[in-house]
Amino acid sequence: MEKLIKQYKENPDLVYNTWFVNNEERLKAFRSIRRGVIQVIHDIKEGTFPNDFKGSSLEFVLSCITEQKQVFEGASHPFYWKPKLRIPDIYESQDNKRYFGQFLEKCLNASNENTLLTEIIRLDEKKIKGLGPAVASILYFLHPTIIPPCNTAIVNGFNILFNDKVKLGSWSEYLRMREVIIQQNKQYGHALSTDLGAFSGLLFEIGAKNILAGQESTLTDKEREKILKQLQKRRQKVVDEKQEDQLHSEMEYHLLKIGNALNYDVIAASNDRSKTYNGNKFSFIGIKEFPKIDVPKETFGTIKLIDIVWFEKGTNHIVCAFEVEKSTSIYSGILRLTDLSFSLPSYQSKLYIIIPNNREKEVRLQLNRPAVRNSNLEILYILTSELRENCDALCKLGDSYHIMEKIAKKA
Repeated sequence: MEKLIKQYKENPDLVYNTWFVNNEERLKAFRSIRRGVIQVIHDIKEGTFPNDFKGSSLEFVLSCITEQKQVFEGASHPFYWKPKLRIPDIYESQDNKRYFGQFLEKCLNASNENTLLTEIIRLDEKKIKGLGPAVASILYFLHPTIIPPCNTAIVNGFNILFNDKVKLGSWSEYLRMREVIIQQNKQYGHALSTDLGAFSGLLFEIGAKNILAGQESTLTDKEREKILKQLQKRRQKVVDEKQEDQLHSEMEYHLLKIGNALNYDVIAASNDRSKTYNGNKFSFIGIKEFPKIDVPKETFGTIKLIDIVWFEKGTNHIVCAFEVEKSTSIYSGILRLTDLSFSLPSYQSKLYIIIPNNREKEVRLQLNRPAVRNSNLEILYILTSELRENCDALCKLGDSYHIMEKIAKKA
C-alpha cells in the first residue's frame, strides 16, 4: 500500500497532483456546491423544483461536481431523468422528491458521522428507484472527512486493491466499502489526508488502470498501450490547465488595473491575492482586506471567493463583481455571483463573467437556463480577447464602472 501511495503522490499526471493538492478550483467548489445544495432544498420546499433534471438547481450542483477533474466525470449521469424507466424517481413522485429534500437538509446540517450514516440507511430503506450511492458524490462535498465519493472507477479500484466484489449501485455495499476506506485511511492517513478525496483518488486511478495494483502480469500489450495513451492524455490536460491558469491570472490583473484606474477599491479572491502577473503582485494592487458585509458567515465566505470585486472608495458597497472562468468551470462562478446578488439585493451590483472566446456559445446556453433566467438576475459576459485588447483604453477613457458595458454582452 505504501508503494502504491508513493507512486500515486509522485506521478504529476495522476489526480493527487492534478486535482487534490494545490487546486484553488477544488477549494472553491466546496462552497459553491454547498450553496447549490441549499438552493435544491429551498426549491423542493417551495414546490418550484421541476419534474426534470434539466434546468433544475440539482443540475447546477452536479455540473459543479463534474467540473472537478476526472474523478467526478459522469457524476451527473445517474441523476438524469429517464422517463421510460421512471428513474431516479425524485421528479414525478412528490413524496420521493420531498424526502430527498429532507435527506439533503439533514445531511447538510449533520455534525457527526452517526447522523450521516443514519440518514443514508433511512434513504436506502425508502427504496427510491434509481437513487443510489451516486448521491455520495454530493455528500462528499458537504462532509469530505466522513463520506467518500462513489462511482464505477472507484468501486473497480476498490475491488482490485482489496480483492473484493463490491457491487455498484447498492447502499449497503457502499457502506461496507466505506468502512474499509475509513480504516485504511486511518492507517495510511499520515501519507495522504483526512479528506477522503485523496484516498478515493487513489482508488479511482487503480480502477482506471493508471496505477497497477498487483495485476501487472495480467495485462496484455494492448491494455498497456491503452494505459500509456490515457497517461499521455492526462499529461496534455495538465499542460493545458497551466496555460489556462496563466490566462486566468492575466484577466484578473486587467480587472484590478481597470478598477484602480476608475478609482474604485479593488480586491482579488482571498485565495488569489498571492498571485503575480508580469511581476505585479495582486496583494499590492488592491485593498488589504475584504470589507465586512452584513450577510451570514457562510455567504460571506462564498462572496470572498469571487475572483475580482470593485467597491465604492472607502465603503463596503460592491459596484462590480467578476468571475474569470476557464475550461473547467462556469456553473460555480454563476453560483457565486447569484449568491452575491440574492444576499445583497439593494446593492444592484453589476455582475460579469469573463470567458475564453471559444466558450461563448456555452456561456450563453448556461445563462439562458431557466434556473438563471427566471431569477431575474442579469449576468453579462466579456470575452478574454476583448478585455485584453481594450484594457488600456478602458483605463484611460473610463470615468465609472459603466465603461465595462462597452465590451460586455448579454446572453
